[in-house]
Amino acid sequence: MSDQVDPRLQRLLGGDDLASLRKRLRQRFERAPLEGAVDHIRVVGLSAEEHAALAALLGRAQRRSKSLQIDVRRVDADLRRAGIATSLRDALERLDGSILHLAGARLRQQTLWSSVIDGCSHPDLARLLLTPEGIGLVKRLARRDTVAAAELCRRAEEVLQHLPAKGITRSQLAAGVLGDAHALDNGRGAAALVLAVLRQTAMPAPDAAAPIADEDGETERKSREDVVLEAAAGAERIRETWARAGVLVNELARPALFLNLPTNGTESDRLPLGEPAYASLRSLLRSPPRWDVAGRNVYVCENPNLLAIAADRWGAGCAPLVCTEGMPAAAQRCLLAQLALAGARLRYHGDFDWPGLRIGNQVMREHGAEPWRFGAADYIAAVRTAPGLAHPLGGKVAEASWDGALAPAMREHCVAIAEEALAASLLPDLDDR
Repeated sequence: MSDQVDPRLQRLLGGDDLASLRKRLRQRFERAPLEGAVDHIRVVGLSAEEHAALAALLGRAQRRSKSLQIDVRRVDADLRRAGIATSLRDALERLDGSILHLAGARLRQQTLWSSVIDGCSHPDLARLLLTPEGIGLVKRLARRDTVAAAELCRRAEEVLQHLPAKGITRSQLAAGVLGDAHALDNGRGAAALVLAVLRQTAMPAPDAAAPIADEDGETERKSREDVVLEAAAGAERIRETWARAGVLVNELARPALFLNLPTNGTESDRLPLGEPAYASLRSLLRSPPRWDVAGRNVYVCENPNLLAIAADRWGAGCAPLVCTEGMPAAAQRCLLAQLALAGARLRYHGDFDWPGLRIGNQVMREHGAEPWRFGAADYIAAVRTAPGLAHPLGGKVAEASWDGALAPAMREHCVAIAEEALAASLLPDLDDR
């Protein structure tokens, strides 16, 4: 708004009584086409004061009407001849400040965001930014500031150029590449963008936060415990995503438990047989063993008690066995991925309850495992032959991706069976003597 408004303009269109009229006129200029001028404006719903002001502006006789058609080019010429303003738009800007041309502003913003995308040289990041989810993420992280977005993408690219790594810690990576050991901590912009790129290039992870319907189709309300568990699962997914790229986050947490996994190499490199052993995420990434499992069955169980029972029964003669200890964490996923890559035939068994089915879905989807005595027929046989092993089935329902009849059978019988309770039927498969 100009500091000095011509008194004639103030008398013509100024004042609080005409503020609504000026606002409607400004909106018409704001919404003008990108490459088109505003030639005519029709204003409706006029008060007596507004009609009188427009009639004076147009040089028309005063008569009662609630609408008027404005010939903008004629008004522009009249204002210029009078020396009041260069145009109607200029007059409105002198009174109330500059008018934003929305179409032009959108075009400028689109051009700026296109330059952010075009400035990315890393192919995976560029591909992410071409998706609505990707560019939306960058806009949120940068608070819709294109300069901040370009800097964020540059920092993410610097990190991505150092991936995959081989067992470097996240803080070391952040310090070495970005000069700040905390630059890739959870919640930081560069970390969120790098993780989005890594997830885009990896197999889709399960949507742990999705609502789950009960048997009546009603969505269960999340309890405080659900929220805590989802937060923990989110942190674990972040750790596992970094691990896939060879970056360690809390690398000593929850090591992978296994029994009798064979390796190639010298005698000193081979792992001892007959006793349960652990491998940390740190060791699996920094010094991955040369697994000798091509074409072999490697059994995967959910509960460490079953692995202990197998070690006691068969010792060094037990078939290779890995334990997820519930939902597999980063170390367990890393180990299963290495075994699958080495050619192992993974066979999974877990608890006959809803969490057990969710774990089975993940292990089979992410690592190509097959069920190991973990179908509807196995469940029904266990219920019928050993009813004393069962306990009430509760919690959120899950479907079994490998056997569509399993979940209905479990809903019908309404009992859960712990994996270790079925040791007698599983142990013969593990006899590898």
